[in-house]
Amino acid sequence: MLKLEIVTPEKRVLDAEVDSVTVPTASGEAGILPNHAPLISALRPGILTYAGKSESGKLAVSGGFVEVSSDKVAVLVDTAESADEIDIDAAKATRETAEKAIAAAGLVDAEIAADTRDTLDHAAARLQLASNK
Repeated sequence: MLKLEIVTPEKRVLDAEVDSVTVPTASGEAGILPNHAPLISALRPGILTYAGKSESGKLAVSGGFVEVSSDKVAVLVDTAESADEIDIDAAKATRETAEKAIAAAGLVDAEIAADTRDTLDHAAARLQLASNK
């Protein structure tokens, strides 16, 4: 079993015993099972999935970090939302604003484009999760 803790600046979103966790790391999806090697990684916006005997679920997460050590998975993110918590209209508006900003930025300012890309990815993850509820 893994002890999964998901924390945002506002609250502890989840504290549960689970069998597996999949997180969207900066280098791709990472599956975490009991006895996983120690790991610290940046997270990109996407969908975090967890499964256990008593509960399982999916959360749309923003960027942050994950730390795995001694069968404990600590996820620190700016936001984490279940499908029921997502405001679909707000996510669509955020996606449209980010798409316009990316188009306007072009290749002139890569830093703004990268930040806006994260915003777009987060909005896309929120919409994907909300549409599958």
